[in-house]
Amino acid sequence: MSPDREHERGVFAISVAAEMVSMQIQNLRVYERRGLLDPSRTAGGTRLYSRADIDRLHRIRDLLAEGLNLAGIGRVLALEEEVRRLRAANARLRARGGGAEQAGPRQG
Repeated sequence: MSPDREHERGVFAISVAAEMVSMQIQNLRVYERRGLLDPSRTAGGTRLYSRADIDRLHRIRDLLAEGLNLAGIGRVLALEEEVRRLRAANARLRARGGGAEQAGPRQG
């Protein structure tokens, strides 16, 4: 399994995940209901949190500490994901040589 896939594989029970990020179990359930994270599930419905989920929970905790509410956190997480996606697309284009060289602002 690739390191990226390993990072995304659910392995931690909710109690372990909550302990790892110093949060209450019910908070993790709320974050899931609000769409802030989506742990994998076993066939029996047990939540399994991945390393990526744990990283996301740390980010949620940090944003809460900065005073954001859950709606704000959802927006920040979505924007951060969009930035990652765009940077990856940009890197792929640059690797292919597709696109003009980085230039300063156009003079009109």
